[in-house]
Amino acid sequence: MYITYQLVITIANPVCVAVGALGVFRFPAGRYVYTGSARRNLQARIDRHLSSAKCLRWHIDYLLNAPGVRVTDVRRFDEPECRVNQRTAGEITVPRFGASDCGAGCGSHLKRL
Repeated sequence: MYITYQLVITIANPVCVAVGALGVFRFPAGRYVYTGSARRNLQARIDRHLSSAKCLRWHIDYLLNAPGVRVTDVRRFDEPECRVNQRTAGEITVPRFGASDCGAGCGSHLKRL
């Protein structure tokens, strides 16, 4: 069983974020969608992303920790992460974001809508 989720994110104002080892990126204001997965306990992963008290571990943690960035919706899927991501329309603003281990050629698992 695949446990995939998407976070719909709103960035109120342009923000520059240091995204771990990826570097510093400017995120224009707007709506974004991040596609991720959990091997087990999907709700715990989502709750972690929604929490403000967490260690910054994944690329998405750095973005969600920035001022004016909030999750407005959560979607769940019973399909592979990359399949869901590839059929999601949007613009890649940060190459390799959330896709460091992606073998399907997604380019990024964060898209600007």
